[in-house]
Amino acid sequence: MKFKIQYQVLIFLFFISCSEVNEEPIGPNSGSLNIWDGSLITFEKLDGTDPTLEANQDRITSNVWITRGNNGGQIFNIVKENSSDKDDSPIGTEWALGTLDQIESLSFNKFRIAVGNPKNVPGKDLVLHLIEDDIYLSVKFLSWSNQQKGGFSYTRSTSE
Repeated sequence: MKFKIQYQVLIFLFFISCSEVNEEPIGPNSGSLNIWDGSLITFEKLDGTDPTLEANQDRITSNVWITRGNNGGQIFNIVKENSSDKDDSPIGTEWALGTLDQIESLSFNKFRIAVGNPKNVPGKDLVLHLIEDDIYLSVKFLSWSNQQKGGFSYTRSTSE
């Protein structure tokens, strides 16, 4: 009798381990993305303004506050870093050239890889992925100040 019960348990475990697991994939090809395609807002940081002040930060979520220093650097996430890093900023984000309706075919990268030289970013359609929040939204830069002024502006989509 003991052998029969052990045999049945082994068969049961075998079927469980071989059964199909119905897990949904994650990422842009998952089919269940958190996409913010609501109304557009415009954010602007004027030349020379203090990036540590709330008025000069686009506080998208509690994990991502986009701003730009006045030293000629690129944008950065002031929640996660104190200044921009050419290779990694803004930390906690990834970017792709394109629009939300193209999201399934977009390739996401660090900001600088996605846009090239930031001074050429105005007018480009981008999709921003907030990694920790797993949110996708559209961004279109309107301006980018040169000569270490620190100004920039963009429109972006919201959740509603």
